[in-house]
Amino acid sequence: MPITRIEHVAFNVAEPVETAAWYVEHLGMRVARYSGGPTEIHFLADAAGASVIELYRNPVAVIPDYNAMHPMQMHLAFLVDDADAEAARLSAAGATLEDTTDLPDGSRLVMLRDPWGIALQLVRRVQPLLG
Repeated sequence: MPITRIEHVAFNVAEPVETAAWYVEHLGMRVARYSGGPTEIHFLADAAGASVIELYRNPVAVIPDYNAMHPMQMHLAFLVDDADAEAARLSAAGATLEDTTDLPDGSRLVMLRDPWGIALQLVRRVQPLLG
């Protein structure tokens, strides 16, 4: 079996320029690569430089109605030290709070939506998933 790793996860969005700018300003991501033109492709790397998401507008596919999707159907999770403080900060920047969950191990999950409806999960884990 070949050894592989995920390169990126992609989201077709209505406003890739504005969405990417919000992720850079409020989620600490950075533009790793940009392609202009009608698709406005933005590859955004997380603060650790370990994960990449792609935001673009491609007319060959329907832009999902992210607001209509239950957050457990699809969400983008960010590891944080203080989920409640980050949720308050992101809410002030235009995100909307959906739900909070405390897990039996003491971890805390806060679900929000970015201003375009994509579900974001803020995760404070007691036990890291990896490592």
